[in-house]
Amino acid sequence: MNTDVFFYLIQVFIGITLIASAIVAIRFRNLIAAVIAMAVFSLALSLEFFILQAPDVAIAEAGVGAGLTTAMYLLAIRNTTDEEEVAE
Repeated sequence: MNTDVFFYLIQVFIGITLIASAIVAIRFRNLIAAVIAMAVFSLALSLEFFILQAPDVAIAEAGVGAGLTTAMYLLAIRNTTDEEEVAE
């Protein structure tokens, strides 16, 4: 298989993953599931940056977007929701 076709297929797959995870993050009512979908979006975006030969941007996106932002959102959800709301 030609490498150009391979990279094209990977980029199509990443694009579909980006669109799907963005839709999931918007549509889910469960906040934790939405945050996980946003983390998947950020990881897919960092993979796309790496494929586009921007490894420094990819590392920053993975570290800040998927790691730090996800942790902050999960901590905010944990600190602001009641136990009864989480059980439902």
